[in-house]
Amino acid sequence: MKKTLIFALLGTACLGQAKVDLTQVDQFINDVSKKHQLDPQWVRQVVSQANHQQGIIDAMNRPAEKTLRWFEYRKIFMTDKRVGEGVEFWDKHQAVISEVSEKTGVSPEYIVAIIGVETFYGRIKGNHKVLDALYTLAFDYPKRSKFFTKELEHFLLLAQEDHIDPLAAEGSYAGAMGYGQFMPSSYRSYAVDFEKDNKIDLLNNPQDAIASVANYLAKHGWVKGGKVVEPLSKEAIKDTKNNQLKPHLTDDAGRSYTQLALKTSEADTQHWKGLKNFYVISRYNHSHLYVMAVHQVAEAIKAARTEGES
Repeated sequence: MKKTLIFALLGTACLGQAKVDLTQVDQFINDVSKKHQLDPQWVRQVVSQANHQQGIIDAMNRPAEKTLRWFEYRKIFMTDKRVGEGVEFWDKHQAVISEVSEKTGVSPEYIVAIIGVETFYGRIKGNHKVLDALYTLAFDYPKRSKFFTKELEHFLLLAQEDHIDPLAAEGSYAGAMGYGQFMPSSYRSYAVDFEKDNKIDLLNNPQDAIASVANYLAKHGWVKGGKVVEPLSKEAIKDTKNNQLKPHLTDDAGRSYTQLALKTSEADTQHWKGLKNFYVISRYNHSHLYVMAVHQVAEAIKAARTEGES
């Protein structure tokens, strides 16, 4: 196929984007179409409507998890509003949350907290076109191009499976979607049809989202009744690298853990043990700050809800 024809078929949305190699885009279209026996004209039609967004590259280069310390990061999520709305969300969906928690063994407060941290219980799901985000990161973010190219492939398959409209779906600047901010590959691997209506909708259906968040944690090895973190005394602090996600130390009880050192102020640091469930939550977002935020929001929601029932 001549390059002029490639450019024409990719559409005017892609023209003039000097940072995107359109030959690479065309190769992706051909490879995905052949690999999954998709109509190449349909794949080309969808991809041709993607727009490169420099703002997405900028956002990827300054994530809060990489630029903030714990006491700065924590205050974004640990608010009375987020906790209060967490109680309301739990009460509203109590039957679903209870059923899902019982089935998976995942503590209900963590299901609620993840949705609360990710999207404020579905209120802030992101306003980037997912197609634009994945296109931009696949073809103009070299250090993670392989990952996002694969996610763009999964996104097209989700569209073929009738889970999403590829031109309308909106999400985060990284291409995560819905109440629980699932990436396309996670959507395809862990999403659950709670209502058994043969349609999995994580963008608009909170019941499917609740079940899918719990399923994600369960599939990654959630320990029923297990703790996420424990405070670590000064005497027990080891000379080791802090804030690794995977447990690599062993305590006196024979439990594996990772040692966390979190700045609680400019001058103070608090140490914690991150246990197996800490690592499980980190599979959702590979940041120790994120896991601690989810943990503390979960505890606060549970405490507020218990207090309200008494």
